Amino acid sequence: MKLPNIPTPDEIIDKAFNRASKAASKVRSSKLHPRVKGMRIEEVRVQTACEVINSTFNRIVTETPIIEEMPEFYQDYIDIVVGVDQYKHSLGAVFWALGVLKQIESQYTSKIRKSDSLSAISIRKEAYGRIVSVVKRISDELDFLDFAKRELKHMPNINFNAVRVVIAGFPNVGKSTLLNNITDASPKVANYPFTTQGLQIGNYEMLYRQYQIIDTPGLLDRSINDMNEIELNAIAALEHLGNIIIYIFDPSETSGFYMENQYLLYSEIKKVFETPMICLFNKTDLLADKSIIEEYSEKIDDPIFETSINDLSKIDEIKKLIQDMGKEFAQEDQFTQYNLRRRHRKE
Repeated sequence: MKLPNIPTPDEIIDKAFNRASKAASKVRSSKLHPRVKGMRIEEVRVQTACEVINSTFNRIVTETPIIEEMPEFYQDYIDIVVGVDQYKHSLGAVFWALGVLKQIESQYTSKIRKSDSLSAISIRKEAYGRIVSVVKRISDELDFLDFAKRELKHMPNINFNAVRVVIAGFPNVGKSTLLNNITDASPKVANYPFTTQGLQIGNYEMLYRQYQIIDTPGLLDRSINDMNEIELNAIAALEHLGNIIIYIFDPSETSGFYMENQYLLYSEIKKVFETPMICLFNKTDLLADKSIIEEYSEKIDDPIFETSINDLSKIDEIKKLIQDMGKEFAQEDQFTQYNLRRRHRKE
């Protein structure tokens, strides 16, 4: 997510006062009457300083995305990474400062115009003091917004106009292999809380429709009962990410996980996510017989495929099922609407 650059309070103040001095120099070299010139110099200083800072604050306010207008996945992501309440509070503080500085500009330029040249200097100094105080007062909030910019810089680039498929299952069951086989190019890695490997994201297009396949290593690959509250929030955010979940079983158990544990994780995910699911029994070429598949297939009411490590014959069938299941999802969704609203705000 692209956030505006956040200067430090000292940078904001220095820039404003330097611009104000330059503006005052132009007035000083003008042909105004000496009695008027002194007042005009101080008026321009206050006016320019406020305008420069307000321009910076206005840019921060208008270019920072509004949380409520973002897709729910991004709202949850921001809450997990930096905290939505602090995000809103910090943005509100900048908006508050913007309003106060407009009042200071109006109040002190009016005072200066009604004063004499000597009094105008002290009035300007008083205005400068208040300007510095306002900017310094929101220094913590500016620091937070700068922190948020750094933390959210590598937020996952999710295509909310695509049919999105999340892959789940224990480690080493074949999730990465499926992702590589089903998508057009090498997956890209995107940061996500509580997974050092990040989200693995691949894309493909089929009959003029976009599809995005997302693997979540370190998240949907262990019992939800073993997760703490913050990790569960990260899992909950994924509920708004996938339109479909593909859960991969390893009936050969060569991944190091018993089928019963794999089935328990499948059941937990099914309870947490109200999302259509597809089940894959992978590594079937390593089985002496398929009785274990038959046993667990009876417990599953989702579509089932049997695949193996070197057999890609089912990939087209899986993609066809994803296409059929994805027809119910509108091409234009909340992300398109969000971008349109942002474009309108900038105009």
